Parts: sequence; C-alpha cells; structure tokens
Amino acid sequence: MTEKEIELMLVKEVKRRGGRAFKFISPGINGVPDRLVLLPGGRAGFVEVKAPGKKMRPNQIKRKGELEGLGFLVYCLDSPEDIGGVVDAITGSVTTKIKTTVSPS
Repeated sequence: MTEKEIELMLVKEVKRRGGRAFKFISPGINGVPDRLVLLPGGRAGFVEVKAPGKKMRPNQIKRKGELEGLGFLVYCLDSPEDIGGVVDAITGSVTTKIKTTVSPS
C-alpha cells in the first residue's frame, strides 16, 4: 500500500464523518503535516501520512513537536487500520494515544 492510497482513504473517512481533510501546504516552512483534518464540533488535528513502516523525517518531528507545543493534535498515520482511531482521537471520542511511527532522536 502506498502513502497516497492511505491518504485518500483518510480523506474519504473524514468526509464520511462530515468533515474536511485539507491538503496542508506552507510555503517556506518544511516538515509540516500532510493534512489538516477539520471535523464537526470545531475539532481539528494534523495528520502526517506515511507509507507502511516509513518514519517521519527529523524536520517533520520538529514541526510535530512545535504544533503539539501549541496544543494541537498531530498524528503520524502509516496504516489504513489506524485511520478510524486517528479520526476518533481528533473528534475527542477516544482518550488513548494512537500509535505513531515517531521514534526519539
């Protein structure tokens, strides 16, 4: 499965739940997450999508930390099986952390 396929599945699931998953591009700033997920009820989170088993690059880990430091939810998604859990976490319907592929550096 490719990163693009997982990303399209994420977009479809968010849309099914009444939300939007905008492609997030920030010119001049490297390492921003791929998608800004907006859900009903004013819920928002960022999602970095990776191919199965791939890891976030150091600049992506840095941006994740910056966004989390501002209080935003940021997830790394590398498996279609985790899509529902990530979306649930953004809606606030789960309280546990979702597995990410981030390793300490």
